[in-house]
Amino acid sequence: MNPTSQTSRIGVDSGPSYGRSLLNRVLSGAPEGDSRLTHVVELSARFGEITEWPEWVAPEVIGALQATGIEAPWAHQSRTADFAVDGRHVVLSTGTASGKSLGYQLPVLTALRDDPKATALYLAPTKALGADQLRAISELTHEGPLRDIHPATYDGDTPAEIRQWVRANARWIFTNPDMLHLGILRSHQRWARVLRRLRYVVIDECHAYRGVFGSHVALVLRRLRRIAARYGADPVFILCSATAAEPAAAASRLIGAPCVAVTEDASPQGPRTVALWEPPLLTSVTGENGAPVRRTATAEAAGIMADLVVEGARTLTFVRSRRAAELTAMGARRLLAETDPALVERVAAYRAGYLAEDRRALEAALTSGALLGAATTNALELGVDIAGLDAVVISGFPGTVASFWQQAGRAGRRTQGSLVLLVARDDPLDTYLVHHPEALLDKPVEATITDPRNPYVLGPQLLCAALELPLTDAEVDEFGALDVLTDLAKKGLIRRRTANGSGGRWYVTAEAQPHDAVDVRGGIGTPVAIVDGETGRLLGTADAARAMATLHEGAVHLHQGEVYVVDELDLDGGVAFVHAGDPGWTTSAREVTSIAIETITDQREYGRVRTALAQVRVTAQVIAYLRTLVTGEVLDLVELDLPTQTLPTRAVLYTVTPELLALAGIEPEDVPGALHAAEHAAIGLLPLVATCDRWDIGGVSIAEHPDTGLPTVFVYDGQPGGAGFAERGFARLHRWLSATLDVIDACTCIAGCPSCVQSPKCGNGNHPLDKAGAVRLLSAVLTELDGPFDDVTRHDS
Repeated sequence: MNPTSQTSRIGVDSGPSYGRSLLNRVLSGAPEGDSRLTHVVELSARFGEITEWPEWVAPEVIGALQATGIEAPWAHQSRTADFAVDGRHVVLSTGTASGKSLGYQLPVLTALRDDPKATALYLAPTKALGADQLRAISELTHEGPLRDIHPATYDGDTPAEIRQWVRANARWIFTNPDMLHLGILRSHQRWARVLRRLRYVVIDECHAYRGVFGSHVALVLRRLRRIAARYGADPVFILCSATAAEPAAAASRLIGAPCVAVTEDASPQGPRTVALWEPPLLTSVTGENGAPVRRTATAEAAGIMADLVVEGARTLTFVRSRRAAELTAMGARRLLAETDPALVERVAAYRAGYLAEDRRALEAALTSGALLGAATTNALELGVDIAGLDAVVISGFPGTVASFWQQAGRAGRRTQGSLVLLVARDDPLDTYLVHHPEALLDKPVEATITDPRNPYVLGPQLLCAALELPLTDAEVDEFGALDVLTDLAKKGLIRRRTANGSGGRWYVTAEAQPHDAVDVRGGIGTPVAIVDGETGRLLGTADAARAMATLHEGAVHLHQGEVYVVDELDLDGGVAFVHAGDPGWTTSAREVTSIAIETITDQREYGRVRTALAQVRVTAQVIAYLRTLVTGEVLDLVELDLPTQTLPTRAVLYTVTPELLALAGIEPEDVPGALHAAEHAAIGLLPLVATCDRWDIGGVSIAEHPDTGLPTVFVYDGQPGGAGFAERGFARLHRWLSATLDVIDACTCIAGCPSCVQSPKCGNGNHPLDKAGAVRLLSAVLTELDGPFDDVTRHDS
């Protein structure tokens, strides 16, 4: 490696008083004695460390970068670039606004400058991010000595005539995993020019590739490496990630080859005040079964943003949907109209289509101070360059610690002090985090979960690979895919041929067209089209496995922040018809579920508690949906008549003996409610130890399960074959259930509420639920888990 010899430090303003003063302004508006603020921490400033330009960087590249204002690279940028030039796959895992792009720009631009036939690919999870990075590269290459690099976009919106030009001329192609799968690998012969001289592949925001989506992308990247080798190329992969646990291991799993990680962030960061905030319980509104509900995070965030705008603080508020962005901005403007009408027009919702000009206008308005407050969706984590914000308000935990810090990083970029404020939603995980700040602020960022060997992902991907280039027996052995291919052969989709003692090869049958059947974004099975019945416009698609729960008649569907109501779900035709309109409520499906154990893959016995990881078959039927007003008040329950579905997947489970329940003081008639409440809370807390959303998983509890003969609690992955979440829950069961117990025990409600044991998708109408029983149950289970265990794994059902 060629290390950079000299470094120097860039100082920052270390005084944290500005962020604290903003927080004090917000607190001054709260009623006396209000206890919404649960925790405050001051994060100290970080000095920057710059280096000289690496010796191998082309002078023309240095000149182009300096012309944009980059005088010298940060140390982590140089280190990443050095690894790549030395031919090592590398992942750069640092915080928001740390300048990760320069880490790949240096080696890629230099290679393309030095070799006029060399090519590179750039992959982003969103079009917006890809467009922003293309814009940055275009500014560097539109004239002068780098103008023959010809960067270009190749995505689903690229016109046919432009696609032909890209294939023939572009040398740095900006695309996404979907188009790599459908447009490049499927017709790789047409891309021979690009693939033959492919030097680098950049994978931006690689922490976004998790679960089934990540598993699909991992296999697409293996296919890319395989086809590139067919043309004689061996590209170096450069990955960029938010701060993450085990970035080298996660990146290696993603690309299927060893990666080295650069994790020390050498960019400067100003001091930050981080505050956690819990909205109060409402006295005038009740939820399901009369349970108390909290003031919505959206309403609370609107008030906080208004207070910050009055102080002149440039503020970005992250919310979960564009509808919530509208409500937050409207709420803030309404409050400002009462206190300072001149500020009303300086607050906006970012809700237009993610067009470059919209993002540029938003950036410019926030940077100049013309716009003081903006409410935006989580999508603005990626692909927007907003510098120097005074405050970030996060309305609801965004799902992962990585996303939390990604959003928080928009505040105080570079050297100034700032405020980051997380407002909890009425949800067990949010409740836990604001009362256990160490689980958020002191926790290593989650490792990304992918499982490329999931047979429901691997099978279709192998068909694509075999159509692109027949699979060899050695490749099949490498993937451990013989059983999967044997099943596909029985279905007539693939066949094996032996050639002159050189081993077998697997060929796709003439009838198979596998690429169109694969939804890289995570869907398994035939997707359901979502069509505007009034205009005939295709809005998008949904995973068939989840359509009955999300696209049933009467369901409220959000598409790019616009609200639609489902008029008809045609399962046979694979289409859901919707019309535009906001009824003023949200919907959540209610389904009844049963579960059968097929195979135990891992099992441990802790005295009177047995834990296991199992292959299971879940049978579910959506029976109704709940309509809930934006205040949290339940309007009514509407019954549905839909067919049952089966889901082969993986589950983590635990059983308890009747003796343990008796010792815990749980009477037989109270067992169902105690199990049910513990199950609900555990579902809400699994994202604490696994990078998932509660809507990615499900659960079942039963007082005597036919396969175990004991009271049993299951939590299962919501995707066929599993997504790796159950495995993570099994591996970290004690921490997971400890957090579950803590959130139930600490909740101030009497009999259960959405912040602890109520679930928004319970098919039994959140009945029976025994909050106190769940506390006794989990306490007893954790006591047993503290003892020694016997590994009693057996591989049968």
